[in-house]
Amino acid sequence: MAPTNLLLVDDEQSFVEIMSQRLRRRGFIVAYAFSGQEALNRLEADDSIDVVILDVKMPGMDGIETIRMIKKKRPLVKIIMLTGHATVNSAIEAMKLGAFDYLMKPCDLDELVFKVKEAANRKRIDETKILETRMKPYISKRDKDKIISKILDS
Repeated sequence: MAPTNLLLVDDEQSFVEIMSQRLRRRGFIVAYAFSGQEALNRLEADDSIDVVILDVKMPGMDGIETIRMIKKKRPLVKIIMLTGHATVNSAIEAMKLGAFDYLMKPCDLDELVFKVKEAANRKRIDETKILETRMKPYISKRDKDKIISKILDS
């Protein structure tokens, strides 16, 4: 299976650098951004990103506004909110907007890795369902199963 492409978005540069290194050691491909706008620009330029790890509290465009914009432009991308400034209201709002999960800093790395893998798997499942729906009128079930199997194995 192809490695998961992550976008880590946080205004704390030292956190981004350390977390990027730790996630890369776990086999992920990691890009990063230090603001909501920079994250949107990265997503616009790179359609291979599977999962966004997004801070809630950032100067300028906060995480809630950023998730709103990401979901408009890239609805299949999964977003994990990771914040040291959690409130019940921000958690509820993020989940309503389509966040895959909401975690508190400091977060256990194994828990974050597990959530990222779950999110990436969910994205692949969603993409497969869309592909199946599009292929249905044109292909037999046996051929469709072979094609989907090849896609999931890549």
